[in-house]
Amino acid sequence: MAISSNLIPLIEKRVAELPVPAALELPNGQRIGASAPRLRLKFSQWPTLSALAAAQVGAVAEAYVEGQAEIQGSMRDLMAIAVAVLPSDLSANNMSWWARIAREAWSRGTHTLNKDAQQIQFHYDVSDAFYAMWLDPRRAYSCAYYRAPDMTLAQAQEAKLDHICRKLMLKRGERFLDIGSGWGALLLWAAEHYGVAATGITLSKNQHAYVSQLIEQRGLKERVRLLLCDYRELPPDQLFDKIASVGMLEHVGSANMLAYYRKIHALLVPGGMVLNHAITSGRLNDKELSGGMGAFIEKYIFPGGELLHVSHLLRETAAAGLEMVDTENLRPHYARTLWAWSDALEAQLDQALEVLTRTSGDAARAQRILRAYRLYLAGSAMSFERGWNALHQMLAIKPDGRMDSGVLRAAQSPYPFTRDYMYAGNKGD
Repeated sequence: MAISSNLIPLIEKRVAELPVPAALELPNGQRIGASAPRLRLKFSQWPTLSALAAAQVGAVAEAYVEGQAEIQGSMRDLMAIAVAVLPSDLSANNMSWWARIAREAWSRGTHTLNKDAQQIQFHYDVSDAFYAMWLDPRRAYSCAYYRAPDMTLAQAQEAKLDHICRKLMLKRGERFLDIGSGWGALLLWAAEHYGVAATGITLSKNQHAYVSQLIEQRGLKERVRLLLCDYRELPPDQLFDKIASVGMLEHVGSANMLAYYRKIHALLVPGGMVLNHAITSGRLNDKELSGGMGAFIEKYIFPGGELLHVSHLLRETAAAGLEMVDTENLRPHYARTLWAWSDALEAQLDQALEVLTRTSGDAARAQRILRAYRLYLAGSAMSFERGWNALHQMLAIKPDGRMDSGVLRAAQSPYPFTRDYMYAGNKGD
């Protein structure tokens, strides 16, 4: 495929306008752009260049993952260029009624017990050692809470764990359920710092093995357990005082959301509380990001993942009989968290490739995984910076029916009158 000679000046002009000095190498070997670039893009196929010109960044990302394009330079510079070439409004038009019905049917078929297990294992069972390279020591794979501006990632993750426990008013001896417990950060923090009897569930075999070993090593077998199961498989007669779900709601699926909240309602004692910490869409009316970014993440990172607007989630919360008592948007915190992860990975790319190759036994697959995660982490950081996605902590309570309100109690709810309890002392004894 040849490129029209009169198109070259247009490409040169566009590259010159980029916020970062950049150079392009075309499939025919021709070079365009800055003489001393901070970022170099090399394309081996013309369709990838066409996709870039059309702001189809998902197709360009896929070409990079599959080895049909090369990127030399920092992920931060790449994201600055991505913002410059993307349209100002990344939201696609509102879905028509038939498109909504089709999506609901897809969601129901995608989020079965078996498929959800496969999708979770696709992402989280890549390699524990790989994640350990760029996560904090507790391997908290969710938005941190930068309570103080000078916090390190590790400190901010511990602040997040404590923020959740304080919001839930965890007390010694309470029965606590952690849905989607990851590598055990919240599960173990709640048990060790608040004295709860903790149950975690996960669909990741790697995470189950890792956390089970930690429970044994820390002498917590009498108070902490981790189950390899789906939330839908929890017995209805097993009740909990407090429930948390961190980074799991994105995997539930829109078609199953009401059933999920009803399950939470059934598992809670009257007066019990649940906190959902989840990525949410920054767009109303089920709009989706254009540019093919959603399709790229679906294929390479989170198959089956669905992001809904916080208003959608709170509507389902209320429909299930739960009362929302506090909602907090931590969007800027997640942008900073993701950049911390991205920078940590970028600082050790050769070692990360070695780890992935050793784990998978396939050098080509390892390279694809590493490239996908480089784009995913930096692209997600950009997305939270721009407000395309958000991160909400949604605290809800199951009304207990009691009407004896008092100074520290509202009718039908033991929830405090003010937020003071979240921020000062007041840990459970």
